[in-house]
Amino acid sequence: MSKSNIAINSRTPSSAQKTPKRRKCTDPVEVYCRIRPLLGATIKCVEQINETTLKITPPSTTPTIKNIPLFYTFNGIFDEQIQQKAVFDKVALPLVEELIKGKNGLLFAYGVTSSGKTHTMIGQANNPGILPRCLDVVFNSIGENQARPFIFLPDDNNGMKIQPEYQAVVMKNQKERQKKQEERLRRKEERPDSAEKADEIRIPDSTKLNCVNEDSAYAVFISYVEVYNNYIFDLLEEDQVNEYGHPVLPISKKVGEDSRNRVMYVKDVAEIEVKSTEEACLQVWKGQERRRKANTILNDKSSRSHSIFNIRLVQAPYDEEGKQILLNKDMLTISQLSLVDLAGSERASKTQATGDMLKEAGNINNSLMTLHTCLETLRANQIAGRAAKMVPYRESKLTLLFKNFFEGSGRVKMVVCVNPRSEDHDETLNVMKFAELTQDVQVQRGQEVQFDENVLAPGRRKQNLLYKRVSGQPLEDLTNTSFGFNLPSVPPAFSMPPFPSWTAQEVSSEDKAQAILNKLHERQQFRRDAEADFEKRKQRMRAVLVNMEKEHEENLQKNALVHQEVATLKQEMDQMRSDNIRLENQNLKLKRENDKLKKTNALYLVEREQVLDEKKKIEEKIRKEVEKRETIKKTFKQVVGREKHKWEKNTEQMIRRVDLRAAQQESKLRQVLEIVGGVSEDGIGSNASSLSEQSLSDGVECASRNTSV
Repeated sequence: MSKSNIAINSRTPSSAQKTPKRRKCTDPVEVYCRIRPLLGATIKCVEQINETTLKITPPSTTPTIKNIPLFYTFNGIFDEQIQQKAVFDKVALPLVEELIKGKNGLLFAYGVTSSGKTHTMIGQANNPGILPRCLDVVFNSIGENQARPFIFLPDDNNGMKIQPEYQAVVMKNQKERQKKQEERLRRKEERPDSAEKADEIRIPDSTKLNCVNEDSAYAVFISYVEVYNNYIFDLLEEDQVNEYGHPVLPISKKVGEDSRNRVMYVKDVAEIEVKSTEEACLQVWKGQERRRKANTILNDKSSRSHSIFNIRLVQAPYDEEGKQILLNKDMLTISQLSLVDLAGSERASKTQATGDMLKEAGNINNSLMTLHTCLETLRANQIAGRAAKMVPYRESKLTLLFKNFFEGSGRVKMVVCVNPRSEDHDETLNVMKFAELTQDVQVQRGQEVQFDENVLAPGRRKQNLLYKRVSGQPLEDLTNTSFGFNLPSVPPAFSMPPFPSWTAQEVSSEDKAQAILNKLHERQQFRRDAEADFEKRKQRMRAVLVNMEKEHEENLQKNALVHQEVATLKQEMDQMRSDNIRLENQNLKLKRENDKLKKTNALYLVEREQVLDEKKKIEEKIRKEVEKRETIKKTFKQVVGREKHKWEKNTEQMIRRVDLRAAQQESKLRQVLEIVGGVSEDGIGSNASSLSEQSLSDGVECASRNTSV
């Protein structure tokens, strides 16, 4: 086991040449639906119409307005009686084939809790699911092309490094000794349940793909992580203990970005090289034991986390002679297949979860909602033809790991698991809406990695094996060898005349001796003829070799000319590339200036709008001020008119009162003078008039004071 970095990405070797494409080809996300068998006498709300159409019928308790059947379309639908093998062949087998060809793939199971997602992905020993079958097909296909252990080692930057075979052998011996020591320290009663699971009788998948490159060596690495409460934990990491021997809680892993390929990956997870499906399944069961589960009303083993199982296939070519693996890191091809078992969405009202389980359910629903939001934003951007909105990948660790796939790192498929119970009708509708949204998302199609055949000739490894087997067997045994074909039986070029079959007594007679002598002369003449024929053949062969040498020299000259032309074309290409870079830099400079002008224009427009708004506000303020002044002026005129009328009225009243008071005083004065009897009538008149004028002036002054008040 080794520590490495797991990413949802493949690295393409720099020396590998891909078929150039002028435009990017995209494929929609393939979505399949699998219906779980109905348990008990529950009413069904899901019905399969045909191979691609599903009907959802609301239960009878649904209001009349919403009681309308709905139809949904998928790339394929699997009914309750479908076998695991059929699901694998339809959904996952193409992904395994692309994995061997150097492409990436993502397959995730989605659905409500207790809908059969884990059964579809893992299955049982006697009825394996997608994950064990993927491993079976990979190992069946690569066969003898599997490299020795520890030839490939994970590095610290989401890649692989290669080491020579002698170093791999030394490391293998060290690991075996370490493993034996650990087994001696471990007691029998401490044998984990995962080992017992691995010992169960497993029915392997015998499918074998013929897309393996026979001139390359392969190695399989696996990793297993879970996303729990938006934290990532390694399910294959060895248990850690402190200095007192007490177990230590696992530490969550961080998500990093590969500086070379700009992809997201999980740092410092255990990445294990496996050489068989059984060895890999042992680690799978180990991870399944560590995965967080809980007992709910709907499922006694409900997954409380999203699990991600990664199969990384490392491919490296053999050298020119087909003997050793090339120790060139740039020639590596790393492809990855990620199998994701999403935790089921659930409602607290149905599961009756409380405490930590309620918190777990909330985090599960939040991560699934974030995934839904990301897909919805992707679809909106693709419809608009541009990145109008930023996709919120970073809101969840789950979507952050899937980021590279949805941006064109590999093919994406989804299996929607449905529980046909009528009680789950509302949850099933939400799942159908999510599946319908996912099918509208387009993913860029990957390209198969092909090495340049002018550098590495195809079939070199097979020729090397053929040479080894021929050189290690006697000539008479070469007609029936296990090369995949039979060598032809070639008769000898010359055959000596046979001797007569006589006994020793028969040879003693003179006739017999003469016959033997004749045979010897005949064989001697035959030998001379054979030597002459051999000399002729040798001369012809020499002439053929001379001609071949001449042709070889001519070919070398032609090859030199071709190399010169290639060098010239390469120089021209370099010049064109430099010109292209220069033009791109100029274009980039102009683009920056254009962006700067756009920003300046945008600021000008903003300021212009602000000035126009201020102008409108000032004009509105002036208009309101004028209206206010006109209103005040009108009101003032009304008040002045009312006050003037009131003043005139008060003045008249005061004059009348003054006249009345003056008349009263005059009558009183007359009475007083009559009593006194010494005053003349003229004096009385003058005094009365003066008194009357004084009273009138006093009345006017009083009226003016009242008006001012």
